[in-house]
Amino acid sequence: MQRLAFGIEYDGSAYCGWQRQNHSPSIQAVVEAAISKVANHPVSVFCAGRTDAGVHAFGQVIHFDTQALRTEYAWLRGVNTYLPKDVRVLWCKFVPPEFDARKSATQRRYCYVISNREVSPGIMHNAMTWVQGKLCINAMQEAAHFLVGKHDFTSFRGTQCQAKTPIRTIHRLDILRRGDRVLIDVTANAFLHHMVRNIAGSLIAVGQHKVSTAWIKEVLEAKDRRKAGMMAAANGLYLLKACYPTNFVLPLLESEPWFMT
Repeated sequence: MQRLAFGIEYDGSAYCGWQRQNHSPSIQAVVEAAISKVANHPVSVFCAGRTDAGVHAFGQVIHFDTQALRTEYAWLRGVNTYLPKDVRVLWCKFVPPEFDARKSATQRRYCYVISNREVSPGIMHNAMTWVQGKLCINAMQEAAHFLVGKHDFTSFRGTQCQAKTPIRTIHRLDILRRGDRVLIDVTANAFLHHMVRNIAGSLIAVGQHKVSTAWIKEVLEAKDRRKAGMMAAANGLYLLKACYPTNFVLPLLESEPWFMT
């Protein structure tokens, strides 16, 4: 048996999320089907982070085991041949058996993209969330500082979250403006279910001056999901990358995503 890791990007608009579901198309299902055709046997894959319905990815990482003998180039070209156009394998690498796409990851980085102008986007409307009225970036960044570090994120945890503990460590949380786009760029050791979207919804409320910057601190300390703002829509969220120990020597993204420039 050999273990392989893939880097994958996808537009999640047409899918029920990463995880395989019986009732709707999922990213996992189409990826497993494509890999299984190239391998000539059924394959199950494991990912760095399970994205929700409508969420996109530039740097999803998966691993799987196979007995099929193929070169990395053959895997890359072959799997992409069988994938739909909104899902692509960016790189392929043989990895040691101890590599695990989820357990070996030390950090994950997400970005929430907001179209912040008076008119909603006609182009790429599934790629951004629209917020009318100029957001106050300084207020959002001031509020974001309260969330950096190791905390109990119960207030920003989805009601169906199955994580054993709500304790997570946010390493960075930056609010950036790129023209008429506002970006919420967050890196943590791991995330709870809906955590990024719940944080984004609360920071948007701060940026709209509906609440004070200190309100975020009060919400965090309350440890009560009912105290936080509304969950932001899925279509603005991107899994940018998962980070791993350098001994695995995984390829890096060659360039920043379009919305970062």
